[in-house]
Amino acid sequence: MKYARQTQASLDKLDIALAKLRMLIKKGRNEDAIRFMEEGELKDRYDELQNYISISSTGNYGARGVQNTGTL
Repeated sequence: MKYARQTQASLDKLDIALAKLRMLIKKGRNEDAIRFMEEGELKDRYDELQNYISISSTGNYGARGVQNTGTL
């Protein structure tokens, strides 16, 4: 459940960053838009989301690298 909340929050932040990018392009500030994508907030938001996805696909392991056995 926590993963779903974190992923959704990350998607929401990415959506906001994309709206900012749209405004930069709409205003004709293309150099700022490119910097925003390559070095700025959009890159950070994408990386954050990518990290959540990568962590979720590594398996169901706990902090010690042991398989999570669930409720015993």
